[in-house]
Amino acid sequence: MPHRRRPRYSGKHPREFSLKYKERESNPETIAKVLASGKTPAGTHRPIMVAEVMEVLAPRAGEIGADSTLGYGGHARELLTRLLPGGRLIGLDADPIELPKAEARMRALGFGPDVFSACRCNFAGLGQVLGSLQLPGVDVLLADLGVSSMQLDDPARGFSMKSDGPLDMRMNPQRGQPAAALLAKAGAVELQDVLREHADEPHAAVLSVALAGKQFATTKGLANAIRAALPRVNLEDREMSVRRVFQALRIWVNDEFSALDSFLRQIPHLLNPGGRVAILTFHSGEDRRVKKAFLAGFREGVYEDIAQEVIRPATAERNANPRSAPAKLRWARKVAGVG
Repeated sequence: MPHRRRPRYSGKHPREFSLKYKERESNPETIAKVLASGKTPAGTHRPIMVAEVMEVLAPRAGEIGADSTLGYGGHARELLTRLLPGGRLIGLDADPIELPKAEARMRALGFGPDVFSACRCNFAGLGQVLGSLQLPGVDVLLADLGVSSMQLDDPARGFSMKSDGPLDMRMNPQRGQPAAALLAKAGAVELQDVLREHADEPHAAVLSVALAGKQFATTKGLANAIRAALPRVNLEDREMSVRRVFQALRIWVNDEFSALDSFLRQIPHLLNPGGRVAILTFHSGEDRRVKKAFLAGFREGVYEDIAQEVIRPATAERNANPRSAPAKLRWARKVAGVG
């Protein structure tokens, strides 16, 4: 079979994900150029608010930690450098495509099975994972609820309207139904509730009629239908509606709020006495739940201290990594004498 050459690497920053092979193969010169432009190289992810997360979690040598949303492994690497020697980190991720890659990166950094365990599991299943590892709890616990850049940038995953791809949005493509299937079966009332509850969409009533029960095979097909349903809305607000609808559908497809509510209920039982938890959220629905759960735990005497104000990325980080802009960090510390 004759050798087929790859398409020419067009320009410094090709627009199509499939053409960004120098970035995905970690070409150092190309990676440096992409980072210098304030973008995230294709196939990678830049951990957000690392210094702030480490400060509130205060991981110490010999402690047990859990990164319940492993992603690219950026936060996990920083945690392990502080938990060692003598400590251990459990990394969870529901994505069967990205988890093996993250585990391979951690192994390449020298973190063996004795100090780092990777488990394919949603963060709501952390309790079961700890039980299987015969661990009573953890001292530091992190959850980054954002969608990783690897998922957002790959058109085949169907999370973004930036490039056309199948309308999927599943964190685990092996489970559940893609967004296209849910939309095709949805009624207008059901979809209106989804758009309001998951994204605070102001045009939910109009959009639910336009989208419910319709067939949308691709992300751009859905995005164009959203724009067409709002002809009198100005361009900026219309694009915001597109993003909110995609957000709402992603949350719906992956049942994210149910998983988060379950996780928040479990946290007091997952933390060792004096244990710390930090959660990064990226939209108001998530942040409201975290704030309410931490405040309730504080009032009930489970947490001895919680974040009084939400922590946001510094200006320098927002400029260097625009995807960090919506991030909000909250934390809580369990009472030292409560098991």
